[in-house]
Parts: sequence; structure tokens; C-alpha cells
Amino acid sequence: MTNEPKQAGYEGRYVQGFQYYLKQSEEHKAILQFIEKTLPEEFSRIGEGKSSMDVLGVGSGAGEMDVKILAILQSKLPAMPLTVDIVEPSSELIEQFKALVGKSPNLQKIPFQWHSITCGDYENQSKGKADIKKFDFISMIQMLYYVKDYAETMKFFHDLLKTNGKLLIVHEIANGGWETLWKTFKKELCTKSLNDYFSSGDIKVHLDEMGLKYEECIVPNTLDITDCFIQDSEKGELLLDFMTDRDHFRQSFTPEIRAGILDLLRTKCSTEKDGRVLFDCSLSCIFVYA
Repeated sequence: MTNEPKQAGYEGRYVQGFQYYLKQSEEHKAILQFIEKTLPEEFSRIGEGKSSMDVLGVGSGAGEMDVKILAILQSKLPAMPLTVDIVEPSSELIEQFKALVGKSPNLQKIPFQWHSITCGDYENQSKGKADIKKFDFISMIQMLYYVKDYAETMKFFHDLLKTNGKLLIVHEIANGGWETLWKTFKKELCTKSLNDYFSSGDIKVHLDEMGLKYEECIVPNTLDITDCFIQDSEKGELLLDFMTDRDHFRQSFTPEIRAGILDLLRTKCSTEKDGRVLFDCSLSCIFVYA
């Protein structure tokens, strides 16, 4: 993105729609299966020869994935002292994250630093410090959409990696349902929180240009959007609001645009199985080496 994005809807209906989307798509379950399979070995490599590790979560939301990641790290390296920094602009989601930490005796032993600011503000504050904290593992799960310049953001956080560190980026796949929707209707959709849309394919172009080594794994996933095609369905409306970044989908677009979006969602972004419409929301998980 080349222009400053407008403030994303970090509170209220946006959070409500986001959490409903996560529940319906089981996105976190798909990511969890991936990290449970890959992170133990990664953490062994990252922690080799180290006396402590520092972890950073960027755009961590309510912390569902971060607490799983930290549990895996503690399980793999139980004697390793840890520190954790969290950057998340939503005060509502940070409170939910803190509640999760409060339920885990093991996590309560870890010192957390909470940064209730945007990713851009964290970058600016860090660049103003003489001694910038660096990290062994950084996660950026589904958060690059809301930054001023995602290529520069990736470069900044990559520069924060310590020796043998890894940056994990989770984003939507190239040529999936999200890219088809948002690039087809870019003019209509990229007017609120986002000025542009990019997929993992665009991310990899920039990683290649920066000369960074990385590995990509594709995590298949679908979202049942059948309710989106049922008139007056509250669940369908909430999904459509989130998927198009609007407060009220049916009031936000002309009848022609609404019809075009719904047709695209059904015919180009999804498959149909047993009478259900399944939106392709598969994920790209990219490990970037220090």
C-alpha cells in the first residue's frame, strides 16, 4: 500500500464480525494445526545455544494464537527464560488476551510488555530509541493489511530478528477467495480501512526483492458463507459486513454492486458441496529467516 490507510475498525462491530468469521471459518484451528506440526522443530533451532529468548507478537488480537505459540515454546524448551512483547491497537482485544494469560499458570510466569498502539506507532517509537529491543521469534498473523507500507513493515520487523531468529507471516493465499473478491471490486471495497489489497503472492515478490530467505506452506481452509445468500439473515449480514469491511453491507452498495459481489462470491470465490457455499479462505504461512 502506498497511501496511509484509514483507521481500521478495531472496536465494536468490526471486532464482532472478525470473531464471528474466526469461529465460522475455524481459521485459528487451521493455523493451530500448522504451528503444532512445525513450531517445535523451529523453536529447537532458534533456541540452540541461547540462554533466553524474546518473543514479539504483532497485531495479536485476543491472543488465541499467541498463547498456543508460547505453550509450544514452553513445552519444547521448558527451562528457557522468556520475555514477550505484544503490539495490538485494540484495547478490547488486549483485555481478552490478558484474560487468557490469567488462566494459564505457565504464562503468568512470563513477563509481558503490552503495547496498545498501532504497528506504525510501534515502529516510530522503536526507531526513536538508541537501543532497540530485538527478538528471537516474531509472529505477524493476518495483520499486514492495516499498515502504511507492508514491504517496509516486513523489513523493519525482519531487522529486529536476532541470530537464528524467525519471522512468521500468516496471510491470505494468492488467487484465493479473498484476492478474487477484493481485486475484482477494488474500486468499491478499498475505500475504508484498506487503500489496496495484496495477497501472499505480493508479499513474496517483496521478500524476493529484499533478498530474504523464506519457506512457504499453504494451509487449506474454507468458510461456509451460505447464510450470505439468505435475505434478512443476521449471520449472513455480519459475515458480509466483515468480508467487505462495511458496517451494513446491504445499505452500503447499490443493488448492482451487491448483486455483483454476491455472484462473484458464489461462482468465483467458492465451491458448493451438499448445498453449502464454501468460500476459499486458505492461508499462506511464511517463515522468514534472519
